[in-house]
Amino acid sequence: MSKTQPIRQLDQLTEFKNYYQTERPNPRNYTLIVLGLNTALRISDILKITWGMVYDFDKEHYHVHLHLTEQKTGKENIIALNHAVTEALEQFRHTKSDCSSTDFLFPSQKNKGLPISRYQAYRIIKKAAKETRLPEHISCHSLRKTFGYHAWKNGTPPALLMDIFNHSSYRVTKCYLCIEQDDKDNVFFEMDL
Repeated sequence: MSKTQPIRQLDQLTEFKNYYQTERPNPRNYTLIVLGLNTALRISDILKITWGMVYDFDKEHYHVHLHLTEQKTGKENIIALNHAVTEALEQFRHTKSDCSSTDFLFPSQKNKGLPISRYQAYRIIKKAAKETRLPEHISCHSLRKTFGYHAWKNGTPPALLMDIFNHSSYRVTKCYLCIEQDDKDNVFFEMDL
């Protein structure tokens, strides 16, 4: 049985990310994917986010940081909300007739007052992966792993990624990066001492 994988190829990542914006427009699903790719949060933490955690209704602007306590670790986490996230949130917010600071970003249609289920989030991500012909082992956790993989490829030190992920050991972070032989080969081929 294979483990969940990151989306390594940038062209595939772009197609996957934009599936719910261009192919099957759905601002909620698009925002879910963009938030997952850009915050490195577990899906359980993403689903607990309320509008008030990302948007100041009094001042009518997005917060610079998202503050939350991670469900799995119980650790505090502060995440900068980049342009891609705030842009997706803004497009999504404009599709909502009304929302308050206590409303979940991704509310369930079946269970009022609750967010969508992890299974529903999984279905959203699997559908985009299938429709954009991604490898079989893409899941909710792939969003988190994709963040780590591309941050690492862009030069982010693994120790910093370990801190971002709130991992207790480098070994866990190393597994998240899903380093393959071609990644190691590129290090050797790029060296010319």
